[in-house]
Amino acid sequence: MELSCKTEYALLALLELVGEYNGGEPLQIRRIAEHQNIPDRYLEQLLAILRCGGLVRSQRGAKGGYLLSREPWKITLFDVISCLEGAESKVSKLDPISKTVENAVVYDIWSEIHNRYYDMLREYTLQDLYNKRNHKRQLNIMYYI
Repeated sequence: MELSCKTEYALLALLELVGEYNGGEPLQIRRIAEHQNIPDRYLEQLLAILRCGGLVRSQRGAKGGYLLSREPWKITLFDVISCLEGAESKVSKLDPISKTVENAVVYDIWSEIHNRYYDMLREYTLQDLYNKRNHKRQLNIMYYI
């Protein structure tokens, strides 16, 4: 259950898009890459995957770029991870080797952990991440004053 570099970069890019959501203006890859220190070509690949997964949409033209495809409070972390990684591959289920009571207990606990992991990913949205980021920024500003 670790956050891959691919997912981390995608979440950072998506946070940039959340920040521009209300303005309705698309963000160019170059701007996102500069703000989040993500290589342009890698970001281009990630956004293509997110576009195919229905999480972002692209707009062509001089003022083109990327936008969220739906409201940030409707896109969960589960949606993002499923799109990028295939969520089921991130937490392997334990297959009991033998039918002992001990194996059954281990299997039951692992299944519970597995289910809670996905429940939490479905609970948090991009809007939640954005709000937490803004809160932390406020704390940092207040700390330095």
